[in-house]
Parts: sequence; structure tokens; C-alpha cells
Amino acid sequence: MELTLTTILVTFAGVFLICFMKGAFGGGFAIIGIPLLSLVMDPVTAGGLLAPLFIAMDLFSLRYWKPSTWSRPDLLLLVPGLVVGIGAGYVLFRVLDHRAIAIVMAAITLVFVGLWFVRGGEVVVRPRSSPKAIAAGLTSGITTMVAHSGGPPLAMYLLPLGLSKQVYAGTTSMFFTVGNILKAVPWLALARPAGSVWTLMAICLFAIPSGVWLGWRLHARLDQRQMYRVCYGLLVITAIKLLWDGVSGYMH
Repeated sequence: MELTLTTILVTFAGVFLICFMKGAFGGGFAIIGIPLLSLVMDPVTAGGLLAPLFIAMDLFSLRYWKPSTWSRPDLLLLVPGLVVGIGAGYVLFRVLDHRAIAIVMAAITLVFVGLWFVRGGEVVVRPRSSPKAIAAGLTSGITTMVAHSGGPPLAMYLLPLGLSKQVYAGTTSMFFTVGNILKAVPWLALARPAGSVWTLMAICLFAIPSGVWLGWRLHARLDQRQMYRVCYGLLVITAIKLLWDGVSGYMH
């Protein structure tokens, strides 16, 4: 990959946007920034570039999403499934059609958001469910490994719990910190970065502090209802992006 000024600026903007999402919502919406990266590199190179950067973003985000913002009962149920899901995702990445996975995940997400709108767009608090948490962790592990889109399955589990906006964001942040550390090794094995990619990675580290901080400032300004509405809105954008990736992949 040639390291042109355009490549540097576009990649920097994509990484900044992902950091902003982490600061505002605790993670899970990295896919929002990935279209920018796809303008200047192929998806596998982008995955190899982002794998170490995600860890740096997560560790910096923990300055804001401290242990007091983590829902431990939920993390205890979610993380084992996540670990298994990342392992399964690595195998599926090598043998299955990524486009089909993207389309299925998009359809499920759109149905989930559609049902929320049909019910009037209000948060109806539902009890915690161990089977749902394990399924969410497992699915999130697979989709974060295959398409950097572990957000929708996790959101489908956490949003109906009606957690406070800080606990929702903190739990999401901690969940993806674990997930991104685990998936860094398989992603770097799948897409071993070359010299120019490492240089680009080093430049993009400078986007992390300001991106996360600005996102965190937005989070502080949103009230509970606004926060949940934005999360559901972002799920729609994520689903449309996944659908586009899957369908356009079959058209090429």
C-alpha cells in the first residue's frame, strides 16, 4: 500500500471517527468509521491496521469508563460467549462466505430496531437472561471477528435491560476491550501488516486522545432517552452498512 497524503488523511479521519464513537457510546460502532478506510485500502488490510489500534483506543477509553461503570453480572455472562465466538469467527472467516454473514446480521438488526419503533420507541426494561447473554456474547464474538461489527448483538442484549447511560457505555467499552485484545492476534495472522501499514498505524495513534475525549463530551450532554435513541439510530446505520457490504460483494 502506497503511503500518500490522501491515504494518511482519510485513514486518520476514519480512526478519529471510531475513537469518537468509543468515547460517546463505549464501543460497538467501529463499523461507522470503516467505510472511510475502505476508500483507500481493502477490507483485510483495514482489519490488520485496526486490530492493534482498537486495543490502544480501548485502553485510553478506560480513563473515562472506569470499573464503577461496568455491569459485572452482565459481563460475567457475556465474556465467555465472546471468547468462544472469536475463536469460531476465526474459523468461519477462513471457510465461510463473509457476505452471507453480513446480510443475516443486518436483517436481524433491522428487525430488532423495527420492533422497537413499533412499540413506540420507548425503553421497556426486561429482566436479565443468561441464555440471551450467552447467545449475544457468542454472536458478537463471531461478527466482531468476521466484520468488525460486534455491536449489534451486544446492543440487542443490553439496550432492553434499561441500564443507565454510563453503565451501558462502560459495560460495552469493557466488553470490547476484552474482545479486541483477543482478536488482535488472529487478525494480525490473517492480515500481516507491511511496513507502510505500521507507519500509518503510528500516525493514527495521535487521533485517539482527542477522538475519545470529544465523544465522551457528547456522552455527557446526552440525556438517557437521547442516548438510547442515538444507539438505536446507529444500529440502523450499522445494519445498512452490513447489508450494503454483503449485497455489493455478490454483485462484483
